[in-house]
Amino acid sequence: MIRLLDVIFAFAGLLFLWPVIMVIAILGYFDTGAPIFKQIRVGRNQQPFTLVKFRTMPIHTRSMATHLVSSTDVTPLGRFLRRTKLDELPQLINVLRGDMSLVGPRPCLFNQTELIEAREKNGIFDVRPGITGLAQINGIDMSDPQKLAQWDKKMLTTLSLKHYFFYIISTAFGKGTGDRTS
Repeated sequence: MIRLLDVIFAFAGLLFLWPVIMVIAILGYFDTGAPIFKQIRVGRNQQPFTLVKFRTMPIHTRSMATHLVSSTDVTPLGRFLRRTKLDELPQLINVLRGDMSLVGPRPCLFNQTELIEAREKNGIFDVRPGITGLAQINGIDMSDPQKLAQWDKKMLTTLSLKHYFFYIISTAFGKGTGDRTS
């Protein structure tokens, strides 16, 4: 049922939000020269997949976890996109492809070994990663791997259709902090 909702909402999101996506892509082109950012992330069953987002930092910026990025590395447009979570819109494509769900644990990088180990212990990799979830709407990021894995587990053990919609609506209305930088 969740997968069907993911596909319906991702398709509808792309269909209705394409003008916003196009404006962001054009602004991103002038901001960084390449509005789309792709990165290999850890997916379901620890399989790699290519995550797609709007670029929020210059092209030459080193790839690392968001909480380790300096705020000076983020462009002014990028700060806005992160704060409003609009940088996540291209991930609707990941949802349609089956790499991600709308709701689930945020996908980490393969070099975040402490988080991967904590998630392995909690069975987090049994599900598709998501665009949003319980940790995100509560401002918990990847800087505390143990805490994040615990919140991911709590989300997965209590996930219902009611929670699914609650997490999506909460994110759409700005709950959570977006990607923070140091």
